[in-house]
Amino acid sequence: AVERRHKKVGVDRGEAYANLGGRTLRSVLNYASAKYETGKGLSILPENPVKRISQTRSWFKVGRRTGHLKPHQLEIWFDAVLNIDNSTIRDYLIFVLLTGCRKDESAKLQWSDIDLTDNSYILRDPKNGRPMQLPLSDYLANMLTARKLSSNNDFVFPGEGVRGYLVEPKRQLAKIIEKTDAPFAMHDLRRTFVTIAESLDISSFAVKALVNHKQGDDVTSG
Repeated sequence: AVERRHKKVGVDRGEAYANLGGRTLRSVLNYASAKYETGKGLSILPENPVKRISQTRSWFKVGRRTGHLKPHQLEIWFDAVLNIDNSTIRDYLIFVLLTGCRKDESAKLQWSDIDLTDNSYILRDPKNGRPMQLPLSDYLANMLTARKLSSNNDFVFPGEGVRGYLVEPKRQLAKIIEKTDAPFAMHDLRRTFVTIAESLDISSFAVKALVNHKQGDDVTSG
């Protein structure tokens, strides 16, 4: 049943989505297998059924995404973004591009995470689980200073939904793409930051730190 569902999701929703669903189910069932026991002290799930996908070599081979804005596209992209009527969406997109921060981590930032005295911000609950203090450029510090003066919300980029923070503005992204003829997704902005940082010969340690990628536990990366 797991193998059949994995194949069906791959056809209906996409191969990457199917693999993500399979990995998530495997993780949940591994936890249940270790956590819960029968009255006789045995695991309620002796074997994880997702193993079937590995045993039959059914995982989809999905290539790593590499999309990013090219240098010649940046000027027209900035022109389109700076002309957005919604200042929250405008500033959010620019923040993601100029920090390389993940879209959700950017959206969830609160003013308590921003230090405009030493121009830095803190990711308190990042994807890799390690809180990190990162620098803000003068451009971003000035932008955030202006935002804070007119803000009456705990979130730097507030939204109208129940979460309180901005959710990916897909309609605005579609408008920008239409104006610029430069298709992009939110994560492409993060990849753009990394690509440009690499082109400037910034060390790999520094680039990984700036985008809060896990680097291992050796002394130098620490």
